[in-house]
Amino acid sequence: MASFLRQTYGHRIQNHSNPTARLLLETMERKKSNLAVSVDVTRSKDFLAIIDAVGPFVCLTHIDILEDFDHSLIQQLQDLSVKHDFVIFEDRKFADIGNTVALQYSSGVHKIASWSHITNAHPVPGPSIISGLSSVGLPLGRGLLLLAEMSTQGALAIGSYTEEAVRMARAHRDFVIGFIAQRNMQGVGMQADNVDKDDFLILTPGVGLDSKGDAMGQQYRTPRQVILESGCDVIIVGRGIYGKDPSLVDEIRQQAKRYMEAGWEAYEERVSTQT
Repeated sequence: MASFLRQTYGHRIQNHSNPTARLLLETMERKKSNLAVSVDVTRSKDFLAIIDAVGPFVCLTHIDILEDFDHSLIQQLQDLSVKHDFVIFEDRKFADIGNTVALQYSSGVHKIASWSHITNAHPVPGPSIISGLSSVGLPLGRGLLLLAEMSTQGALAIGSYTEEAVRMARAHRDFVIGFIAQRNMQGVGMQADNVDKDDFLILTPGVGLDSKGDAMGQQYRTPRQVILESGCDVIIVGRGIYGKDPSLVDEIRQQAKRYMEAGWEAYEERVSTQT
């Protein structure tokens, strides 16, 4: 295990120069939470209700599929971010040439760069996608995650594809703060003696305490498997917290607290491990 994986989130802040990476680590340490909630609902009313319910328990939230989006929603989301002390992640999964993604990131209806601390991208277009996004996001202090692996059965993001994603990230450390992945990426495709210089944040979807998967190929692992055994940093949970009924606020809070505690317990066990 790379030595920094035994460091606290607070101690790892010094390994990062990007302001958003530092903000996320500071938030995790302060709130004692490594939980991100993926709020995949289509109505703004439900979205805001869920965010307000889970806010006290999360370090990060993300949105991307609202049908009734308008700019007043962004202000409400930012207000909740301040109220509950969490970081905003827009799960946009950019996947085009540099010029196009720069426009998608800065302009259009959503103007993502103006309000989202973190966004993500597929590395399939090559390094130009990072250059395009960083031309917009870097001056604003934003951070980018590359999708190095996915949690669905049969995903093609494996092997040399994952290795190339990591190499691309290393060449853009000022803007790329980590990966969406299923395991720690430290040391992938590099000399073992340099592994401790490779501190990227790993955010991991496909986390569940009660289910092993769904009918559409999603596969779930427990927070302990993700944080302790695989060396990841943030668990991303969606339906396992808010289920099928966004109106059940008390139940949503209980589930968010349950996942927060499970994720943090796994992290504390990891940092206490000395061998």
